[in-house]
Amino acid sequence: MLLTLQAAFTLFQITISGAVIDTFNNQEPLIQPYNALDCPIDIPLSCSNKTEVENSCCFEYPSGIFLQAQFWDARPSVGPKDMFTMHGVWPDRCDGSYDQFCKLFSPIKSARAILEQFGENQLLDEMDRVWKNIRGDDDYLWVHEFNKHGTCMNTLKPSCYDQENYRENQNVVDFYKRSMQLFKTLPTYQWLAQSGIVPSNSKLYTREEIESSLEEHFGHPVFVSCRGNMLQEVWYFYKLHGSIVAGDFVPIDTVRASRCPSKGVRYLPK
Repeated sequence: MLLTLQAAFTLFQITISGAVIDTFNNQEPLIQPYNALDCPIDIPLSCSNKTEVENSCCFEYPSGIFLQAQFWDARPSVGPKDMFTMHGVWPDRCDGSYDQFCKLFSPIKSARAILEQFGENQLLDEMDRVWKNIRGDDDYLWVHEFNKHGTCMNTLKPSCYDQENYRENQNVVDFYKRSMQLFKTLPTYQWLAQSGIVPSNSKLYTREEIESSLEEHFGHPVFVSCRGNMLQEVWYFYKLHGSIVAGDFVPIDTVRASRCPSKGVRYLPK
């Protein structure tokens, strides 16, 4: 019997550590759109299809690799002192290239106004705390992230929703909800602290120490980047099973080599 992703949510939660078992034997992609909240569970994992898939509401194409980017901004200090901040969730093609500012649906002018219209006050509070723009205007960053990256996620097309219940900009709300849900499964600061890696004005770390700590918790190698010798970014990579709205992000190895010196990495306090 064919279950839906939504009905099977408890079986396929977002996985943040440990091995991921691929139970989906049928690797033939769907060739017709489905409602994004009502996708069969035996669809292929993104970037595992044998033929090109276009116009599917249950399969991300041409993107298929997703990365969740976090920043550690200490100079100047941005965000909570014990938390990396959110940058965004970005779709890449399977070969590592990427699209941006796509035409799948209309760009927006104010994320805050849309979220307020939907009564998403708790979501806004969370975003105000951790989705920070180093230049000060958080809404500008949120809009930029949706217009540059969200518009390239084909399963967020309004046509993928139940048209009887769809409200204009529901896909925008879902983009921010899913981005924050994923971010909250990745407590980078706490993971590093559990390995004895904490911000310091004097202590130096190796790149391997940082990478190994995060890999231990995430279950796969991650990407770390430095500005000079100062730790600045961490990226976590995924493939997607199903739609952005109701699918499952499956952790994978980083597809990029880290950009930090091998020794003498500074992790400065905010």
